[in-house]
This record gives sequence, structure tokens and C-alpha cells, in this order.
Amino acid sequence: MRKTLKEIALLIKGEVVGDDNIVITGANGIKESEAGDITFLSNPKYYPLLDSTAASAVITSRDKFETRKAVIRTDNPSLAFAKIISLIKADTTSCLKGIHPSAVLGKNVNLGKNAALGAHVVIEDDVSIGDDVSIYPGVFIGRESKIGEGSLIYPNVTIRERTIIGKKVIIHSGTVVGSDGFGFVTIDDLHHKIPQVGIVEICDDVEIGANVTIDRARFDRTVIGSGTKIDNLVQIAHNVVIGKNCLIVAQVGISGSTVIGDNVVLAGQVGLVGHINIGDGAIVTAQSGVTKSIPPKGMVSGSPARPFAINQKVLACTQSLPKFFVLIKELKKKIEGLESKLP
Repeated sequence: MRKTLKEIALLIKGEVVGDDNIVITGANGIKESEAGDITFLSNPKYYPLLDSTAASAVITSRDKFETRKAVIRTDNPSLAFAKIISLIKADTTSCLKGIHPSAVLGKNVNLGKNAALGAHVVIEDDVSIGDDVSIYPGVFIGRESKIGEGSLIYPNVTIRERTIIGKKVIIHSGTVVGSDGFGFVTIDDLHHKIPQVGIVEICDDVEIGANVTIDRARFDRTVIGSGTKIDNLVQIAHNVVIGKNCLIVAQVGISGSTVIGDNVVLAGQVGLVGHINIGDGAIVTAQSGVTKSIPPKGMVSGSPARPFAINQKVLACTQSLPKFFVLIKELKKKIEGLESKLP
């Protein structure tokens, strides 16, 4: 990338304060930047770094403050900087192109325009791949699956049979979509496997991190709603339905047949039992164990999960337990002393 501040400001709909002819050749964090870089400042605690950073320019909020640096004022500095990073990535990343000779295609595979297949990709029969899809080396796609246009599948992803993937979906390395749900019936101490004959459907604009597992439904489908973003190392069980624009952070585990609404946030290491409902806009804080349904816009914490405010009180009381223990011992001695004086 080589652009002036004026050109960058037009791209991110910002206002330049300072020399708009400064040439920017890269982007980095506020501590790591060098001359020629642009950085951003969205957290007030980093204001002291504004004048000391080596960056040539800084993207900031529209708040007015004194600084010697050239700045671009924007409504959302973090989002604006993300656009800059995307521009740099587009300039420097070599896109996968064509079909590698080692790729294996089954019968009746339909490849869209500009679809690209890397080395040792295996695609089974009756698969449909949309336009501008990139499938990196070592990917397996099972029979009768569909992948929408503009999707990006990174190396060593496994997509089992009859999976439906929407447009502009990103799936990172090591993820398995459509593995069998964990279903067994135990008779006389023997575990008999229950067939899992459903599918997985991933809607448009979903991003799935590395080493995620999404199980196929026992019947019908497991669904990931459009715009939802899933971090690394997440387990989603059979018949789970996740709504639109959810954020699911690393190491979350969601048990079977749980229904999650739109715009839900599940923080790191959250565990959900099966057959419950999580309402639209709910937030579950890190390491919570959810055993009951949560109403819309509810915020819960702890294990078992409770309303956030109640759990904060419980934690505060827990911190005081050593003090309470000493106090109870003292009160016990006083009570015993008073009792010994009774006739």
C-alpha cells in the first residue's frame, strides 16, 4: 500500500487534521508502528502514547484534543483501521487460482466461475461450488454439499456430505462441519450408536475459526445463522440452532438441541446444557455453566449461571469468607462464654 492521508480519509470517510499529503506505506499497532505506518487509537487509556508513537498518522475518534501527530478523525477508529488492514491484505496476499492437477473431483461436480482448488482437494459426487470460491489444499467436501459464492475454505477443513454453506463464508483450518452428532442409547451397559441422518446449514457471511466441530443433526438440520462469528476450538452439537450475528468465543461447548437467538454473545469457555433457549441479545460471561434458558437481553455469569448482578454479589461474599470464618469463631467463643455464666 502506498496512499496519502487524503486518499485514506476518503476510503474510511474521515477528516484529516494535519498534513493530508503524508504518504502511508503500512499499518501497525500504536506501540509497534514505525515511520510510514498508520495506526489507530480507540481506547482512552492509550492517549499518552499518541505523541510518542513512531507512526506517521493516527486514526482517532472525532473528539477534539491537542496532538502534534497528523490524525484522521472517524466515527469508529477500530472499524476504520480494519478497512485499512483489508486494503493492505488485498495488496499483499496472493490469491489461490485455478485447479491444481492433484485435486480429485467426483461425478457431476459443478464449479462456478473463478472457483479455485488447491493441491489434494477431494470433492465427492454431486457437489456444487459457487463463483469465486477458494478451497485451499487438503480440503475434503462430501457428496451433495453446496458452497455459496465468494466463500473461503482454508487448508485441511472437512465438510461432510449434504452440508449447505452460504455465500461469503470463511472456514479456518482444521474445522470439521457435519460430523456425526454424539448420540447413543445404552442397553445392558452397551452403547448403541443412533444414526445421525440430518445435515448442517451455515448461512451467509459466517466466519468459523480453526478446529471447530459442528455436528450434523440427528434429524433435520444444525443451523448457524447469517453473520455469526465463531472463534477457535468451539463444539456445536447436533440439532443446535444459532441465530444471526452471534459472537461465540473460544472453547465454548453447546449441547444438543439448544436454540440460540440473534445477537447473542457467548464468552470464552462457556458451557450450555441441551434443550434450552437463549433469548435474543443475551450475554453469557466467560466460564459460565448455563443449565436453564435465558430470557432476551439477559446477562448471566457463574456456574451454575445466575443473573449477572446476583452472581457479582455471590462472588463478593465468597471473597469475604475468610473474614466471616474468623468472625464466626469469635462469636462462637463469646456465646460459649455467655452460656457458661447462665444458671
